[in-house]
Amino acid sequence: MIKITIIGSGNVAQHLIKAFTKSEQIEIVQVFSRKKESVLNLVNADRIVTEFANLHESDLYIISVSDDAISEVSEQLPFKNQLVVHTSGTTSIDVLDSKNRKGVFYPLQTFSKAKSVDFSIIPICLETENPGDYTILDTIAKSISEAVFSISSEQRKSLHVSAVFVNNFTNHLYQIGQEICENNQVPFDILKPLILETADKIKFLSPADAQTGPAKRHDSTTIEAHLNYLTDENQRNIYKLLTQSIQHNDKTL
Repeated sequence: MIKITIIGSGNVAQHLIKAFTKSEQIEIVQVFSRKKESVLNLVNADRIVTEFANLHESDLYIISVSDDAISEVSEQLPFKNQLVVHTSGTTSIDVLDSKNRKGVFYPLQTFSKAKSVDFSIIPICLETENPGDYTILDTIAKSISEAVFSISSEQRKSLHVSAVFVNNFTNHLYQIGQEICENNQVPFDILKPLILETADKIKFLSPADAQTGPAKRHDSTTIEAHLNYLTDENQRNIYKLLTQSIQHNDKTL
């Protein structure tokens, strides 16, 4: 059994706890949380610690806290020459304190505490400073996921920016679509099959090949009608910008 300690109790930490609990290769030795009640539903109380001084020995320590707290947390760890990783998509491996062996264990997914996920299909991006530590992380990652990748800190930055476009920005567009529907007494559920089909298409087509709509067709009559219909200035600006981006992309292909 590989012994793991998780430091943190947020969305990512809680989903990792759930995933590792199901693995026959992993033993969660401890979970560090400032508030014990945050993870009492996931681990026994005797495995939850609130002070760094009470951390026991593990094969791996996973820091799963906010990006701006990673460095400070790694500095406070009361041991040396242990394998310590963080789970951030944007933070370099270098922010970890050099008294310990450094790594990154980044699950590329959107996490919400109330929504369960299938960890077996979640890509896990790994980085270490030496091959021996990578082997450990690779074994751990493959115990919960079928999609494990070696990704450098620089590559991880590009992945995270890409993820903001395909996830966060796309979700915001869903919100705008829902607002337009609700303002006109149209159920947003009508759009859900379209949303699912759009996402499903890129399993088989590139996003460029899957693009459809008035901007792609250069249908100026429909575009102008949509802009005249929209009364919210922010929505109009987003519509214009995305239309211009789609048409610009056509010219560069």
